Amino acid sequence: MNQELENVTEQFRKLPGIGVKSARRLAYFMLERPESEVKAFLDTIKAAREKICYCSVCCNLATSDPCDICGDARRDHSVICVVEQPQDVMAMEQSHEYHGLYHVLHGALSPLDGISPDQLKIKELLNRLESDEVKEVILATDPDAEGEATAFYLSRLIKPAGIKVTRIGRGIPAGGDIGYADGMTLAGAVQNRKEL
Repeated sequence: MNQELENVTEQFRKLPGIGVKSARRLAYFMLERPESEVKAFLDTIKAAREKICYCSVCCNLATSDPCDICGDARRDHSVICVVEQPQDVMAMEQSHEYHGLYHVLHGALSPLDGISPDQLKIKELLNRLESDEVKEVILATDPDAEGEATAFYLSRLIKPAGIKVTRIGRGIPAGGDIGYADGMTLAGAVQNRKEL
């Protein structure tokens, strides 16, 4: 096997969710493209990397500081939705249902993986809560063991400050099939039921 091809493959393997076969397919694809396309691809990534920073308020990826969301006076500044990753902000924004602010932790607590509270943006969140403006914190961490542990940990830190702490609802997705749902999803659906 060509060592240069393997080097490119290894770089693609560093991307989340990309296994050996997918990485090799991407490597072949990029190496077979015209040089102008490859250059445009690399230039786009490099330009984005140079322009993107972290918002000093919410820790989200942004092109300005503060970011457009934190700087928007029309948003509800009394509510902060805490998410694990920057892509979670985009998902929440696409729902068009949430109009408050965000805080990105950049991960979730995972002692087995060596991720402790000091490695997340928890201190930054607590600093934001020192103002009297924040009335509610919505914990929108993933519904897995790490996300649940993170939500529990944060709620124990925040509640003594007298700030309302809520957790996003969980349940079966629209168009989902109860027969294929896992136990944790079904438990969340039952716990978060509402009267009709």
